[in-house]
Amino acid sequence: MSAQALLDDIADVGRDRVRGGYSRHVFDAADRELREWFAEQAQRRGLDVERDRNGNLWAWWGTPGPDAVVTGSHLDSVPGGGAFDGPLGVVSALVAVDELRGRGVTPAKPFAVVMFGEEEGGRFGVPCLGSRLLTGSLRADAALRLRDADGVTFAEAAVSAGLDPDRIGPDPEALGRIGRFVELHVEQGRGLIDLGSPIAVGSTVIAHGRWRFTFSGQGNHAGATPMDDRRDPMLPAAETIAAARRLARAVPGARATVGRLVPNPGGTNVIASTVDVWLDARGGDVSSLVADIEQAARVAAAEEGCSVQVRQESHSGEVEFDPGLRDELAGLLGGVPALPTGAGHDAAILSDHVQAAMLYVRNPTGVSHAPEEFAEAADVAAGAGALARVLEHLCR
Repeated sequence: MSAQALLDDIADVGRDRVRGGYSRHVFDAADRELREWFAEQAQRRGLDVERDRNGNLWAWWGTPGPDAVVTGSHLDSVPGGGAFDGPLGVVSALVAVDELRGRGVTPAKPFAVVMFGEEEGGRFGVPCLGSRLLTGSLRADAALRLRDADGVTFAEAAVSAGLDPDRIGPDPEALGRIGRFVELHVEQGRGLIDLGSPIAVGSTVIAHGRWRFTFSGQGNHAGATPMDDRRDPMLPAAETIAAARRLARAVPGARATVGRLVPNPGGTNVIASTVDVWLDARGGDVSSLVADIEQAARVAAAEEGCSVQVRQESHSGEVEFDPGLRDELAGLLGGVPALPTGAGHDAAILSDHVQAAMLYVRNPTGVSHAPEEFAEAADVAAGAGALARVLEHLCR
C-alpha cells in the first residue's frame, strides 16, 4: 500500500466542517480513531504496539532494546490544519517497513515506528507535548494542570484515555532505547520549490515559543457605557497585536504571530472583562523580541486603565540537527540539500538527548497549517522511498 493510499485511508477522520481541513487533537474522538488505525496498520505488518506512560504509541519490529532506530511523527493537527503535517511521516514510516520487508531486509538493530501525541498543541496549547513529557523538558505537574478550551485538564483527559496521571512524565526507559531518530515531514514553506528538489534533510530549527497575554479591564454594557468611561481590554489587546507585527519586522529573520484571541465573556453587546492573546514568536533573539512586545502591551494597557499578565507557555532554543548524521543521510540520498525551518518538530525536542534527523518532502503550495497544504503523489512516493533507504542504512 502506498503512502498516498494510506493518507487517503484516513482522509475522512477529523474533518473540520466549520474551518475546513482537519481538527485532530489529543484524546478527542478523531485522535482515538487514528490511534486505533495506527495500531491496526502496525499489527498488519507484524509490529508489536505498546503505549508509553505519556500516551505515545510505539510499534516495534522485533524485540525492543537499546540503540534502536526509530522513525515516525504525529497524527494530530492544528485547528483546521492540512492533511500532510504529521500524517505524512507516520504513513511513510509504515510504507518504509513494507519496502524493507519486500527487499528481505531484517533490521540488525531494534526498530520502531512511533506516533507522538499532541505535537501541535492544538488542544492544550503546548507543542510537542508527548515528546516533551518523554524527555522531561516539560514538568509533569505543569502538563497535568493544562486546560483545553472547555476547561478540561490534561490530567482529566489522560484519565479518560486510560492513562495514569501519577505515571505521566519523564520516561528514561523509553528514551534510553532510542539510538537514532529520523522524522519525515512535509515541508512547511517553499524552500524545496526554490531549490527544485523533492527531498531535503533538516539542518536547523529556529528558536520559538508561545506566550499568553491576559488583559484585564472592566466588563460592561456596550450601549450604556460612555466611551470615556470604559476600561476595555480589547483595545490594548489589539494594539499589542499590531505592535508584534511592527516589532518583528524590524528584527531580521524574526516571526511574531497572534493566531488566537479569546474575549471573556465574548458577547457582541458586551465590553469584555478580560482578553487572552496567544503570541507565537520565533527567531534568533526571541526573548528580546518578546520583551519589547510585552513592554508595548503594558504601555497600551495602562493607557486604557487595564492591566496585563504575561505567561510563557513553551520555549525551545535554536536546534541544530546532528551534523554528522545530517551529512551522512544527505550523501546517502545523492547529495540532497540541507534545509533550515521555522517549524518545530518532535525530532527537535529529541535532539538534545539522541541523534536526530529530519527529512522534508516538497510542498508545491508552500502553505502549511491550512487546508491548502499539499504534496504531489510522486514526491510522497519519493519521500517514502528515501526514508526506506535511510532506515535500511541505519539498521545495518
